[in-house]
Amino acid sequence: MTSASNALGGVFQLTADRQVSRVGFGAMQLAGPGVLGPPADREKAVQVLRRAVELGIDHIDTSDFYGPWVVNELIAEALRPYGDGLALATKIGAYRDHEGGWLPLNHPDALRAQVHDNLRRLRLETLDLVYLRHTVDRGISLADQLGALAELREQGLVRGIGLSNVSVEQFEEARQHVEIAAVQNLYNVVNRTSAELLAKTAEAGAAFVPFFPLGSGFADSRAREDEVLRGIAERHGATQAQVSLAWLLRRSENVLLIPGTSSPAHLEENTAAATVELSDADVEALNALVADGETLEEAH
Repeated sequence: MTSASNALGGVFQLTADRQVSRVGFGAMQLAGPGVLGPPADREKAVQVLRRAVELGIDHIDTSDFYGPWVVNELIAEALRPYGDGLALATKIGAYRDHEGGWLPLNHPDALRAQVHDNLRRLRLETLDLVYLRHTVDRGISLADQLGALAELREQGLVRGIGLSNVSVEQFEEARQHVEIAAVQNLYNVVNRTSAELLAKTAEAGAAFVPFFPLGSGFADSRAREDEVLRGIAERHGATQAQVSLAWLLRRSENVLLIPGTSSPAHLEENTAAATVELSDADVEALNALVADGETLEEAH
């Protein structure tokens, strides 16, 4: 179990028997272009995973979607035998077509099969956290989907149940059926559309795990965003990406970060965001970029 003294960004109680550091690693980018096929440099991908654990990362987010199957097999190759403190989270509820599309696959029987597939490729007996990637299907209820995961949890194959890509209403509905350990939704310094959901998860004691935690503004060079982020980064001797990640850690104590990369150097840079101590004035300036429930585009 991770202690507060050596945790990256502090610790969070993810499930009843699993504490994790608040800075983890998202493994999606270890697959090939478009999250399809093997990486161009397999040994480098293995190196990234091993370096993550060396840096103190104890929470890795993955899925059979990635590759498909490639990333889970890489994780098993790189990290087995797994350390007792390492939490592995995966996502189910979809599959990849031949063109790389992400299509729903959420019948309860299919969800059960996907959990067993993830366990087999990761070479695990129990998954620490399984996110249901929710898609609306008129023929299948959310209650039935979550019921399948609850059965797997009772069988000891799953420790915690999570949701991905959900609304506030869907989160509240899900909580009527099972305990929700975590929610994974889009949220970052330039996109606050999940702000209400973040607040709801905090109230419920569930983790909130933002995907695309760095947003898209860095590539688009939006002047207002760049000016604020660049100024704060220069004052701290940090990168704009590190400032954005540090802001997420300050945003709410239930936020867990899973920035992804296929580069060992970039991994170290992202992980070091846990050491960036933003001032209250820094946080206020970043908060002012976008109002809750907005994106930067809407704010403009």
